[in-house]
Amino acid sequence: MHKARKRFGQNFLIDHIIIDRIIATIAPKRDDNLLEIGPGQGAITLPLLDYVEQLNVIEIDRHLISILESLERSNLIIHQGDVLKFDLNILPTPIRVVGNLPYNISSPVLFHLLENLDKIKDMTLMLQKEVVERMAANNGSKIYGRLSVMMQAFFDVQMIFTVPPESFNPAPRVESAIVHLKPLRQPKTKDMKALEKVVKLAFSQRRQTLRNCLKSILTQEQTDIELSQRAEMLTIDNFITLTQDYETQH
Repeated sequence: MHKARKRFGQNFLIDHIIIDRIIATIAPKRDDNLLEIGPGQGAITLPLLDYVEQLNVIEIDRHLISILESLERSNLIIHQGDVLKFDLNILPTPIRVVGNLPYNISSPVLFHLLENLDKIKDMTLMLQKEVVERMAANNGSKIYGRLSVMMQAFFDVQMIFTVPPESFNPAPRVESAIVHLKPLRQPKTKDMKALEKVVKLAFSQRRQTLRNCLKSILTQEQTDIELSQRAEMLTIDNFITLTQDYETQH
C-alpha cells in the first residue's frame, strides 16, 4: 500500500461518486489526446483507460509509477518526472489535460500550461477550491487578482463542482473543486508576457493605486485607464488596454 507523501502534496481520491462525476465532466472520446497530471494510484486513470486509445500520464513519484506499471495496460504511457519541466511538444495535439494538481504547486503548473496554450484543447482540473474561486473571480472582489486576470484573458473558466475533504485519503484540510478551462476562440491578447508583466506589477501592492504600482512602466498621460484606482477594480479588458498602452511606449 502506498503511503501518501507530504513532499509531493499527495491526497488520493477514493470517492467513486466523485470519480464518476469527473469522468462525466471530461467526457472522454476514443481518439482524445489525454494527458493526466499526477495520476497517483490511478483513481481517474483506470476509468479513463477504458475510453481512450492512448493515455499519457506524468508522475513524479517512482513508487506510484511502479503501481501504475503493475496495471499492465498497453494504452497507458507513463512519463516519470516533474510536470513543470515536462515538454508538451512530445505529445500529439490538441491535448486535453486532466488531473488533480498538488496544492503546493498549482499556480506554477497553471502558468506552465498557459505557456503551452496553443497545444491545448481544454483542461479539467481538480484544485483547492480557493484557487478555483480566485481563477473565476470577477473584478471588484477581494479574491480577484493576477490568477483571475491571466486565466480569464485566455480561457473560459468554469467551476463545475466542489469536492469535500472526505473524498480523499488522507483527507486534506481544505475543500477542492473541479474547474473546466476552455481556451477562448480569440485570446484577448497575443502578448502573454507583456500582460503578465503589467498584471504582476498592478497587483504587487494591493492597497496601492495603479499609479504607484505601475509608475516604473506607465504614467497617466500614456493611458486612458484611470490610474487612481486599485488593480482589483479593473476588468480583464481594462488590463488588455493597459498592456497595449505599455507596449506603445516600449
